[in-house]
Amino acid sequence: MGAILTLLRGCLAFLCYVANTLFWFVPILLLGLVKLLPIDALRTLLSHGIDGCASGWISVNGLIARLWHPINIKVSGDAVLDTREWYMVIANHQSWVDILVLQGVLNRKIPFLKFFLKQQLLYVPVLGLAWWALDFPFMRRYSTAELKRNPKLRGKDIEITRRACAKFKHKPVSVMNFVEGTRFRPEKHRKQGSPFNHLLRPKAGGMAFALSAMGSQIHKLVDVTIHYPGKVPSFWDYISGQVYEVRVHIQVTNIDDGLRGDYMNDRAFKQQFQERLNAIWVEKDKIFEQLATQEARQQDV
Repeated sequence: MGAILTLLRGCLAFLCYVANTLFWFVPILLLGLVKLLPIDALRTLLSHGIDGCASGWISVNGLIARLWHPINIKVSGDAVLDTREWYMVIANHQSWVDILVLQGVLNRKIPFLKFFLKQQLLYVPVLGLAWWALDFPFMRRYSTAELKRNPKLRGKDIEITRRACAKFKHKPVSVMNFVEGTRFRPEKHRKQGSPFNHLLRPKAGGMAFALSAMGSQIHKLVDVTIHYPGKVPSFWDYISGQVYEVRVHIQVTNIDDGLRGDYMNDRAFKQQFQERLNAIWVEKDKIFEQLATQEARQQDV
Protein backbone atom coordinates (compact mmCIF):
# COMPACT_ATOMS: atom_id res chain seq x y z
CA MET A 1 0.00 0.00 0.00
CA GLY A 2 2.84 2.36 0.86
CA ALA A 3 4.49 1.79 -2.53
CA ILE A 4 1.21 2.58 -4.31
CA LEU A 5 0.82 5.83 -2.37
CA THR A 6 4.41 6.79 -3.19
CA LEU A 7 3.80 6.10 -6.90
CA LEU A 8 0.54 8.06 -6.88
CA ARG A 9 2.07 11.01 -5.03
CA GLY A 10 5.03 11.14 -7.40
CA CYS A 11 2.87 10.96 -10.55
CA LEU A 12 0.48 13.67 -9.36
CA ALA A 13 3.35 15.94 -8.32
CA PHE A 14 5.06 15.38 -11.68
CA LEU A 15 1.89 16.31 -13.59
CA CYS A 16 1.55 19.47 -11.50
CA TYR A 17 5.18 20.43 -12.20
CA VAL A 18 4.70 19.86 -15.95
CA ALA A 19 1.50 21.94 -16.00
CA ASN A 20 3.17 24.74 -14.05
CA THR A 21 6.19 24.72 -16.38
CA LEU A 22 4.02 24.89 -19.50
CA PHE A 23 1.92 27.69 -17.99
CA TRP A 24 4.93 29.94 -17.35
CA PHE A 25 6.76 28.86 -20.51
CA VAL A 26 4.33 30.77 -22.74
CA PRO A 27 4.88 34.30 -21.36
CA ILE A 28 8.61 33.65 -20.89
CA LEU A 29 9.03 32.64 -24.55
CA LEU A 30 6.83 35.45 -25.91
CA LEU A 31 8.71 38.09 -23.91
CA GLY A 32 12.00 36.50 -24.98
CA LEU A 33 11.07 36.81 -28.65
CA VAL A 34 10.08 40.47 -28.24
CA LYS A 35 13.43 41.01 -26.50
CA LEU A 36 15.13 40.31 -29.83
CA LEU A 37 14.23 43.85 -30.86
CA PRO A 38 17.42 45.98 -30.80
CA ILE A 39 16.18 48.45 -28.17
CA ASP A 40 18.32 48.35 -25.01
CA ALA A 41 15.79 49.97 -22.66
CA LEU A 42 13.08 47.56 -23.85
CA ARG A 43 15.38 44.58 -23.44
CA THR A 44 16.18 45.54 -19.86
CA LEU A 45 12.48 46.00 -19.04
CA LEU A 46 11.55 42.68 -20.62
CA SER A 47 14.39 40.92 -18.78
CA HIS A 48 12.84 42.04 -15.50
CA GLY A 49 9.47 40.72 -16.69
CA ILE A 50 10.92 37.36 -17.75
CA ASP A 51 12.79 36.93 -14.47
CA GLY A 52 9.55 37.79 -12.64
CA CYS A 53 7.75 35.01 -14.52
CA ALA A 54 10.54 32.58 -13.64
CA SER A 55 10.31 33.55 -9.96
CA GLY A 56 6.56 32.95 -10.15
CA TRP A 57 7.23 29.51 -11.61
CA ILE A 58 9.51 28.65 -8.68
CA SER A 59 7.00 29.99 -6.15
CA VAL A 60 4.26 27.75 -7.56
CA ASN A 61 6.72 24.82 -7.57
CA GLY A 62 7.10 25.48 -3.85
CA LEU A 63 3.32 25.27 -3.38
CA ILE A 64 3.26 21.97 -5.28
CA ALA A 65 6.01 20.62 -3.04
CA ARG A 66 4.15 21.63 0.12
CA LEU A 67 0.97 19.99 -1.23
CA TRP A 68 2.35 16.64 -2.43
CA HIS A 69 5.76 16.08 -0.82
CA PRO A 70 6.48 18.54 2.02
CA ILE A 71 10.16 18.81 2.91
CA ASN A 72 11.75 20.36 5.98
CA ILE A 73 14.61 22.52 4.66
CA LYS A 74 16.76 23.69 7.56
CA VAL A 75 18.78 26.77 6.62
CA SER A 76 21.73 27.91 8.73
CA GLY A 77 24.23 30.75 8.40
CA ASP A 78 23.98 34.49 8.93
CA ALA A 79 23.66 35.52 5.27
CA VAL A 80 22.16 38.93 4.48
CA LEU A 81 20.70 38.77 0.96
CA ASP A 82 19.33 41.47 -1.35
CA THR A 83 17.52 41.28 -4.71
CA ARG A 84 19.32 44.47 -5.80
CA GLU A 85 22.80 42.95 -5.55
CA TRP A 86 24.96 41.09 -8.09
CA TYR A 87 26.04 37.65 -6.81
CA MET A 88 28.26 34.74 -7.75
CA VAL A 89 26.66 31.62 -6.23
CA ILE A 90 28.64 28.42 -5.72
CA ALA A 91 27.57 25.12 -4.16
CA ASN A 92 28.58 21.50 -3.78
CA HIS A 93 26.83 19.22 -6.27
CA GLN A 94 25.34 15.81 -5.42
CA SER A 95 22.04 15.51 -7.30
CA TRP A 96 19.83 17.37 -9.76
CA VAL A 97 17.67 17.99 -6.69
CA ASP A 98 20.36 20.52 -5.69
CA ILE A 99 18.96 22.92 -8.32
CA LEU A 100 15.43 22.66 -6.92
CA VAL A 101 16.71 23.20 -3.38
CA LEU A 102 18.78 26.23 -4.40
CA GLN A 103 15.89 27.78 -6.32
CA GLY A 104 13.50 27.24 -3.43
CA VAL A 105 15.83 28.60 -0.74
CA LEU A 106 17.07 31.65 -2.70
CA ASN A 107 13.95 32.57 -4.71
CA ARG A 108 12.98 36.26 -4.27
CA LYS A 109 15.88 36.73 -1.83
CA ILE A 110 18.49 37.32 -4.53
CA PRO A 111 18.10 37.97 -8.28
CA PHE A 112 16.92 34.96 -10.26
CA LEU A 113 19.65 32.31 -10.57
CA LYS A 114 21.36 31.99 -13.97
CA PHE A 115 23.10 28.66 -14.47
CA PHE A 116 25.99 27.94 -16.83
CA LEU A 117 24.67 25.25 -19.18
CA LYS A 118 26.20 23.01 -21.81
CA GLN A 119 25.29 24.16 -25.31
CA GLN A 120 23.54 20.84 -26.03
CA LEU A 121 20.90 21.67 -23.38
CA LEU A 122 19.57 24.43 -25.64
CA TYR A 123 17.76 21.66 -27.53
CA VAL A 124 15.90 20.25 -24.52
CA PRO A 125 12.16 20.53 -25.34
CA VAL A 126 10.45 23.55 -23.73
CA LEU A 127 13.13 24.13 -21.09
CA GLY A 128 15.86 24.87 -23.64
CA LEU A 129 13.90 27.79 -25.10
CA ALA A 130 12.97 29.00 -21.61
CA TRP A 131 16.64 28.98 -20.57
CA TRP A 132 17.49 30.90 -23.76
CA ALA A 133 14.83 33.55 -23.01
CA LEU A 134 16.15 33.82 -19.45
CA ASP A 135 19.68 34.55 -20.77
CA PHE A 136 21.23 31.46 -19.24
CA PRO A 137 24.84 31.29 -20.51
CA PHE A 138 25.25 28.34 -22.89
CA MET A 139 28.85 27.14 -22.90
CA ARG A 140 30.75 25.30 -25.60
CA ARG A 141 33.79 23.38 -24.40
CA TYR A 142 36.29 22.21 -26.99
CA SER A 143 38.12 18.92 -26.54
CA THR A 144 41.88 18.58 -26.80
CA ALA A 145 41.42 16.79 -30.13
CA GLU A 146 39.28 19.65 -31.52
CA LEU A 147 41.87 22.22 -30.45
CA LYS A 148 44.63 20.24 -32.14
CA ARG A 149 42.64 20.08 -35.38
CA ASN A 150 41.76 23.77 -35.23
CA PRO A 151 44.06 25.89 -32.98
CA LYS A 152 41.93 28.97 -33.76
CA LEU A 153 39.31 27.58 -31.38
CA ARG A 154 41.68 28.06 -28.43
CA GLY A 155 40.26 30.71 -26.12
CA LYS A 156 36.94 30.87 -27.98
CA ASP A 157 35.07 29.29 -25.05
CA ILE A 158 36.38 32.10 -22.83
CA GLU A 159 35.13 34.68 -25.30
CA ILE A 160 31.71 33.01 -25.29
CA THR A 161 31.71 33.27 -21.49
CA ARG A 162 32.53 36.96 -21.67
CA ARG A 163 29.75 37.66 -24.18
CA ALA A 164 27.24 35.71 -22.12
CA CYS A 165 28.13 37.54 -18.90
CA ALA A 166 28.09 40.94 -20.63
CA LYS A 167 24.27 40.68 -20.66
CA PHE A 168 24.30 40.68 -16.86
CA LYS A 169 25.87 44.12 -16.47
CA HIS A 170 22.61 46.04 -16.92
CA LYS A 171 20.51 44.54 -14.10
CA PRO A 172 21.22 42.66 -10.86
CA VAL A 173 21.87 38.96 -11.42
CA SER A 174 22.94 35.81 -9.59
CA VAL A 175 25.37 33.68 -11.60
CA MET A 176 25.32 30.06 -10.42
CA ASN A 177 28.34 27.78 -10.78
CA PHE A 178 28.76 24.19 -9.58
CA VAL A 179 32.53 24.46 -9.44
CA GLU A 180 33.07 20.73 -8.91
CA GLY A 181 31.96 20.36 -12.53
CA THR A 182 29.94 17.19 -11.90
CA ARG A 183 27.87 15.48 -9.26
CA PHE A 184 29.66 13.83 -6.32
CA ARG A 185 30.00 10.07 -6.58
CA PRO A 186 32.25 7.89 -4.36
CA GLU A 187 33.98 6.45 -7.43
CA LYS A 188 34.69 9.94 -8.80
CA HIS A 189 35.98 10.99 -5.39
CA ARG A 190 38.41 8.05 -5.32
CA LYS A 191 39.49 8.52 -8.94
CA GLN A 192 40.31 12.19 -8.31
CA GLY A 193 42.21 11.45 -5.15
CA SER A 194 40.24 14.36 -3.67
CA PRO A 195 41.80 15.76 -0.47
CA PHE A 196 38.29 16.55 0.82
CA ASN A 197 36.18 14.09 2.77
CA HIS A 198 32.81 14.98 1.24
CA LEU A 199 33.61 17.03 -1.87
CA LEU A 200 35.21 16.71 -5.27
CA ARG A 201 38.08 18.96 -6.26
CA PRO A 202 36.83 22.42 -7.33
CA LYS A 203 37.51 23.57 -10.89
CA ALA A 204 38.49 27.21 -10.85
CA GLY A 205 38.45 28.15 -14.55
CA GLY A 206 34.74 28.78 -15.17
CA MET A 207 34.32 30.83 -12.00
CA ALA A 208 37.47 32.87 -12.72
CA PHE A 209 36.37 33.62 -16.30
CA ALA A 210 32.89 34.68 -15.16
CA LEU A 211 34.25 37.02 -12.48
CA SER A 212 36.65 38.55 -14.99
CA ALA A 213 33.86 39.04 -17.54
CA MET A 214 31.50 40.63 -15.02
CA GLY A 215 34.11 43.07 -13.71
CA SER A 216 33.65 44.94 -10.45
CA GLN A 217 29.85 44.87 -10.61
CA ILE A 218 29.67 41.43 -9.06
CA HIS A 219 31.23 41.72 -5.63
CA LYS A 220 29.37 39.23 -3.41
CA LEU A 221 30.00 35.48 -3.19
CA VAL A 222 27.17 33.26 -1.92
CA ASP A 223 28.63 29.93 -0.81
CA VAL A 224 25.94 27.24 -0.30
CA THR A 225 26.58 23.86 1.31
CA ILE A 226 23.84 21.23 0.83
CA HIS A 227 23.53 18.03 2.87
CA TYR A 228 20.87 15.32 2.51
CA PRO A 229 20.41 13.23 5.67
CA GLY A 230 20.24 9.53 4.95
CA LYS A 231 21.02 9.34 1.22
CA VAL A 232 21.44 11.61 -1.77
CA PRO A 233 18.02 11.65 -3.47
CA SER A 234 17.04 11.28 -7.11
CA PHE A 235 14.44 13.52 -8.72
CA TRP A 236 11.87 10.73 -8.29
CA ASP A 237 12.75 10.42 -4.58
CA TYR A 238 12.15 14.17 -4.30
CA ILE A 239 8.74 14.38 -5.99
CA SER A 240 7.40 11.11 -4.55
CA GLY A 241 7.83 12.23 -0.93
CA GLN A 242 10.90 10.16 -0.03
CA VAL A 243 12.94 13.23 0.99
CA TYR A 244 11.94 14.52 4.41
CA GLU A 245 14.73 16.90 5.32
CA VAL A 246 17.51 18.90 3.67
CA ARG A 247 20.18 20.91 5.47
CA VAL A 248 21.50 24.06 3.81
CA HIS A 249 24.22 26.41 5.05
CA ILE A 250 24.58 29.82 3.37
CA GLN A 251 27.60 32.08 3.76
CA VAL A 252 28.13 35.43 2.02
CA THR A 253 31.56 37.02 1.57
CA ASN A 254 32.97 39.88 -0.46
CA ILE A 255 34.66 39.34 -3.82
CA ASP A 256 37.80 41.48 -3.82
CA ASP A 257 40.05 42.46 -6.72
CA GLY A 258 42.35 39.56 -5.87
CA LEU A 259 39.78 37.23 -7.45
CA ARG A 260 39.75 39.11 -10.77
CA GLY A 261 42.47 38.70 -13.32
CA ASP A 262 43.70 36.94 -16.45
CA TYR A 263 43.27 33.29 -15.48
CA MET A 264 44.39 32.07 -18.90
CA ASN A 265 47.66 33.95 -19.26
CA ASP A 266 48.71 35.09 -15.77
CA ARG A 267 50.24 32.06 -14.06
CA ALA A 268 50.66 33.79 -10.68
CA PHE A 269 46.99 34.88 -10.66
CA LYS A 270 45.87 31.39 -11.70
CA GLN A 271 47.75 29.81 -8.81
CA GLN A 272 46.45 32.39 -6.35
CA PHE A 273 42.85 31.92 -7.51
CA GLN A 274 43.10 28.14 -7.20
CA GLU A 275 44.56 28.44 -3.70
CA ARG A 276 41.74 30.74 -2.55
CA LEU A 277 39.05 28.48 -4.03
CA ASN A 278 40.67 25.47 -2.36
CA ALA A 279 40.60 27.34 0.96
CA ILE A 280 36.86 27.92 0.49
CA TRP A 281 36.47 24.20 -0.22
CA VAL A 282 38.38 23.26 2.94
CA GLU A 283 35.91 25.34 4.96
CA LYS A 284 32.95 23.90 3.04
CA ASP A 285 34.13 20.36 3.80
CA LYS A 286 34.14 21.23 7.51
CA ILE A 287 30.63 22.71 7.28
CA PHE A 288 29.38 19.59 5.49
CA GLU A 289 30.87 17.48 8.30
CA GLN A 290 29.07 19.63 10.88
CA LEU A 291 25.75 19.19 9.05
CA ALA A 292 26.30 15.43 8.92
CA THR A 293 27.22 15.37 12.62
CA GLN A 294 23.91 17.08 13.43
CA GLU A 295 22.16 14.19 11.68
CA ALA A 296 24.10 11.61 13.71
CA ARG A 297 23.26 13.36 16.98
CA GLN A 298 19.56 13.42 16.11
CA GLN A 299 19.60 9.70 15.34
CA ASP A 300 21.25 9.01 18.73
CA VAL A 301 18.50 10.97 20.47
